[in-house]
Amino acid sequence: MTIDIYQADAFTNKLFGGNPAAVCPLNEWLPDETMQKIAAENNLAETAFFVPTSEGYHLRWFTPELEIDLCGHATLATAHIIFTQLGYAENEILFSTQNAGVLKVSNQGDKYTLDFPSRPPYPAELPAALIEALGGKAPQHILRSRDFFLVYEDEQDILDIQPDFAALAKVDAIGIIVTAPGNTVDFVSRFFAPAAGVAEDPVTGSAHCNLIPYWAEKLGKNQLHAYQLSARKGELWCELKGDRVLMSGEAVTYLKGEIYI
Repeated sequence: MTIDIYQADAFTNKLFGGNPAAVCPLNEWLPDETMQKIAAENNLAETAFFVPTSEGYHLRWFTPELEIDLCGHATLATAHIIFTQLGYAENEILFSTQNAGVLKVSNQGDKYTLDFPSRPPYPAELPAALIEALGGKAPQHILRSRDFFLVYEDEQDILDIQPDFAALAKVDAIGIIVTAPGNTVDFVSRFFAPAAGVAEDPVTGSAHCNLIPYWAEKLGKNQLHAYQLSARKGELWCELKGDRVLMSGEAVTYLKGEIYI
């Protein structure tokens, strides 16, 4: 049995930038165990699998450790592959998902726009061990939704964080978002998820489901420009639209191959 596999870098227009994701088109679902093993073998932040439906595609995402409820960069990478490699002629793709409802990706020509649910974070208690794992500097504000959400004073605070990933892996959350106002953009962020097998995620669409409503309210505007300050870096153009968030970004194809099972 052979399965096509693609890899694309999302939220960037440069190869080896943004966030890499593997994309596997399927005619029908493989056993969950097999998909998890493929994701572990790929050893990328996410491997996306999708099957056709009557209205579009059903989409699922796996980290090397587990299936996840929502992933932005792998959705963007999947849409990019469908638009550029699989002969898809329409300008919009609908993805049904198990836990995040219907996600829409539209082809804007120079960018792709993701339509995702808004997930505003709420105030939360922060475990002392988490502050220590992030280097010891306390954030200005502590919130969470699926992930912990820590707000710092400025961009340099975000750049200075040197996580203890072994300690972070013990925190009871999928991931940890750290964010601050940006120097040249509206806000910056980083995202750590060692418990899910991803030490630092280069560019995280799902985190922006939290970041966009937070910063839209904080800055008093609905259209925002953002950088994720990982080593690979990522750039997003964002909009809060009611209970939805729009994230626009670019993507480039890295490889095409076959998996032999």
